[in-house]
Amino acid sequence: MTGNASDKIGIIAGGGQFPLLFAQAVRRHGLKVYAAAHQGETDKTLADQVDRFQWVRLGQLGKIIDFFKKEGVNKTVFIGSITKTNIFRDVRPDLKGLGLWNKIDIKQDDSILRAIADRLAKDGIEVVASTSYVPELLFPQGILTRKKLTKEQKNDVVFGWKIARAMGSLDIGQCVVVRNQTVLAVEAIEGTDAAIRRGGNLGKEKAVVVKLKKPNQDLRFDLPAVGEKTIASMLDVKAAVLAVEAGYALFFDRESVIRAADAAGLVVVGVTESASGELQF
Repeated sequence: MTGNASDKIGIIAGGGQFPLLFAQAVRRHGLKVYAAAHQGETDKTLADQVDRFQWVRLGQLGKIIDFFKKEGVNKTVFIGSITKTNIFRDVRPDLKGLGLWNKIDIKQDDSILRAIADRLAKDGIEVVASTSYVPELLFPQGILTRKKLTKEQKNDVVFGWKIARAMGSLDIGQCVVVRNQTVLAVEAIEGTDAAIRRGGNLGKEKAVVVKLKKPNQDLRFDLPAVGEKTIASMLDVKAAVLAVEAGYALFFDRESVIRAADAAGLVVVGVTESASGELQF
């Protein structure tokens, strides 16, 4: 164990590019990075971007705790995606993981992640919000594309926002696809891209995709995120609008997403909600 705990940050890493971007960003600020990476999910090149690297299987909580304690890490972040369907086919818990799993009554995202965070805290490992380190990745407010929202599209965003908020309050998902104020698809365990394709195949060129945080979102994990895969899914089904909650969603590949949206005539907009419930575009 070397260095002071204050100059170290742990990563409990899933898939996608966020673990890589996060590691690169915090190392530029002089922090040492220690990654517990999930086999079958995390990009193996993350090992080249961190100071210490440990592969774990989904459910191996004890192995994560032992790794961080050995390296003197007392702060960590949850970043990256986990294929949710693997909960049913690829969990290999160790004793600590199995013990925690059996204590969780509701096997939903927030319940699982909060339980893991609480268990880590008992071993002196605090889970913190990743966005406090990389605020530049948060989705901005306003229209980001050349094309603007029509009145009908604004109405669909308002409608979809209400549906997504209600859906999020039940911890089901963060994304909804609508057209003409009709729900075409809601995100569940299959994830955002699959929901976009399912709803977009019904709504075609007028489908509106709305993605936002849950009402009681724990900002330490599972923030909404969009990027090149999101826009590719929309292009495949010729969807018309991507509306995302500004300030609370992660935005990857910003330049390439906007470039692709402009080329296809899509609208990309960051939306905020006032205290009175009014949406700002």
